[in-house]
Amino acid sequence: MSQTVMPNRVLVTRYLAPRRLLRTLLPSLSLVLVLIAIGWLNPRAISYFGFNLMLNLAIPIALATIAQMFVITVNDLDLSIGFFVSFIGCVGATWLPKHPLIGIAMILGGILVYALVGALIRLRNLPSIVVTLGMSFVWQGAAIILLPQPGGAVPNWLHGLMSYHTPYLPFPIVAAIVIGLVTHFGLMRTSFGTVLRGAGGNPQAIESAGWSILAIKMIAFALAGVFGVLSGLSLIGIATAADPNVGSGYTLLSIAGVILGGGEFVGGRVSPIGAVIGALTLALASNSLLSFLRVSPDWQIGANGLILIVILAARALINRRETA
Repeated sequence: MSQTVMPNRVLVTRYLAPRRLLRTLLPSLSLVLVLIAIGWLNPRAISYFGFNLMLNLAIPIALATIAQMFVITVNDLDLSIGFFVSFIGCVGATWLPKHPLIGIAMILGGILVYALVGALIRLRNLPSIVVTLGMSFVWQGAAIILLPQPGGAVPNWLHGLMSYHTPYLPFPIVAAIVIGLVTHFGLMRTSFGTVLRGAGGNPQAIESAGWSILAIKMIAFALAGVFGVLSGLSLIGIATAADPNVGSGYTLLSIAGVILGGGEFVGGRVSPIGAVIGALTLALASNSLLSFLRVSPDWQIGANGLILIVILAARALINRRETA
């Protein structure tokens, strides 16, 4: 009987292995297809200078996506990350240049508020969508109070960092590689990263092992706040000015980047490297591919959604065949 079962298991494993590999490689394949389309439409874009231009805004999008990823890891969703990015940008363009201590205190306060939001969601058992939606209005209002109109001044060191030219590979690509590897190591290769993912996949087991789900939620939201801060600062470093509404689209982009990169809304299933690749794909698709296709800006958001639906449909088809 066991001799019959073992060959069947081997056959099932051999059948599923290529499909699992395809699902893992789907984010990279999506990025490659977008690059091929851009190269076909405009071959000059595939160059050092072209990548610098096309991926100029990919760094803040990637950082916002990683921020969203930490929240999704613990089975929550953050609808405020876009306006938090705007708020940090306004702090960086108003208080940080002239009064750095006050600016740093406000930034640290923002991270603390993020941690407290995680605590509120856990303690009161509130839907994260509702709480973070409310916080989005708070961050937007605070950003408008700080900077009613676009403007401000950016610290020289920040602009110099974001305009740095690296040899051989454009700075946005180097930054994306660093972001992906650092977060992958922290979340996938450390014991606490395992606990963090376990809190999303099996919170009862994690709690039985002596870990506090409350503390884990607060840390996850605090990490989201840290990467939201990095996203906001990198954004104004590139733009050399702040806008209280500039991050309004980052919330949906961050969610799309996580899901496009192989993440799931439940179970603590995320991929840091996949999330970064998803962010790069969306940045290229929205800023370059659709422009080369001469898609009207009024239709670009819908076109981005269509691209995401096609990719998610392909992933759902792969998952369906795996379980068939």
